[in-house]
Amino acid sequence: MKVLDLRCAHDHTFEGWFASEEDFVDQQARHLITCPMCGDEAVTRLPSAPRLNLSTQRDTQAPARSADAARSAGDARQIQQQLQQLWLRAVRHVMANSEDVGERFAEEARRIHYQETPERNIHGVASPEEAAELIDEGIEVLPLPLPADFKDRLQ
Repeated sequence: MKVLDLRCAHDHTFEGWFASEEDFVDQQARHLITCPMCGDEAVTRLPSAPRLNLSTQRDTQAPARSADAARSAGDARQIQQQLQQLWLRAVRHVMANSEDVGERFAEEARRIHYQETPERNIHGVASPEEAAELIDEGIEVLPLPLPADFKDRLQ
C-alpha cells in the first residue's frame, strides 16, 4: 500500500492510498482523484523523501537553521491538515444531523421560519440570491460550499 501526499490547485493537501505507484498514475489519468475539500481534479503528488538520521554533522549551525525551517514548514502543514480534518468533521456532523431538502432549501427554510412545518435542521441548495433573501427576512442560513459529489464521498 502506497500512501502519497497530494495537493490540489487550491493548495489543499491530503493523503491518498493506492495499491501501487501504477495505480496512482492510472487513477490520475482517468480523473478519479479529486480533492476531498473542494472537488478539484487538478491533483498533484507532493515530493517526499525518506527520513535519514545521520549521526555525524560537520556544520552544526547550518543543519540547525535548516532543521528549524523544516520544523516550521512541517508545523504549518500540520496545522493546515488539522484544520481540514476539523472542517471535514464539522461537515460530516451537519450532514448526519440534518435533513437534505435539496433544491427546495429556500422554500423549506421559510416554511420552518414561519412555523408552517415543524422546526428541524435542514441542508440543501440555494443560490446566492436566495440565501441573501432569506437573510433579509431574518432567516438564519449558513453557506457550506461543497463539491457536487461531496455528500456521497465524505471521507
